[in-house]
Amino acid sequence: MFRDCSRPIETGMPTYPGDPDVSLAPDATHEADGYATSELRTGTHAGTHVDAPRHTLPEGEAIDERGVGKFAFDARLVDPRPLTPREPIGAEALPDPDAIDPDVDLLVVRTGWAAHWGTDRYRDHPYLTAAAAERCRAAGVGVGLDTFGPDPTPAAGGANPDPDTPDEPDGTPAHDALLRGSLPIVENLCGLDGLPARFRLYAFPLRLRDGDGSPVRAVAEWED
Repeated sequence: MFRDCSRPIETGMPTYPGDPDVSLAPDATHEADGYATSELRTGTHAGTHVDAPRHTLPEGEAIDERGVGKFAFDARLVDPRPLTPREPIGAEALPDPDAIDPDVDLLVVRTGWAAHWGTDRYRDHPYLTAAAAERCRAAGVGVGLDTFGPDPTPAAGGANPDPDTPDEPDGTPAHDALLRGSLPIVENLCGLDGLPARFRLYAFPLRLRDGDGSPVRAVAEWED
C-alpha cells in the first residue's frame, strides 16, 4: 500500500517563521497562450521537506551531493503521545539504540501536531532534546516528524526560546546533532495515523545545486 505523507504546495501555505512565503500562480494560460505553465516561488524548506547538513552547518554536505538512494528509508514509527504544547521529547521516549533493527535508518516521530497545520498552535509543537538527537546519532538513524522540525519553533509573536518556557534550548541543537552525523531530517510530514510500525518512506528532493534542503513528495509504502 502507498500513502502520501506530504503537504500540498500552494499559495499562502504555512512556512517556518521568517522563511519566504510560497506562491503558485499561472504564467501562461490555455486561454491566452494555448498551453499552461505556472510560476512557483518558495523557500527550500517549505512544506514537507528534507534538510541537508548544510542547513545548519556551513561546511556540511549539500542536498545534491547525496546519492538519490539515501532518500529511500526503512522507517520505524515512534509514538510518544500524549504530548503537551512545546513539550521536550527526551531520549527515554525513543528506542534504545541496541533495540533498533539494523535495517532501520529513520525514526518517524508521530507527535499528533499535524492536526494543527495552518494554525498558530502548529508552532507550539513538541521537540527533541539534544539528548534524544544524540541517541538517534548513536543508533545511526535520522528523524522524520509531523512538525516544523526537531528543535523548538518561535511562538507566534515571540522569540526562541519562548519566554513562557525558559528551559527551551536556543539555536538548533537537535538539528546540529543529527546533521553532524549526516543523518536525514524530514519535516512537516502528515498522514501518519494508521501507519504500521515498520514501513518504507520515500522522500526524494529536487536536485538543487548546493542546496541546504528541498521540498519532497513523501510517500509511505507497506505490505497490506
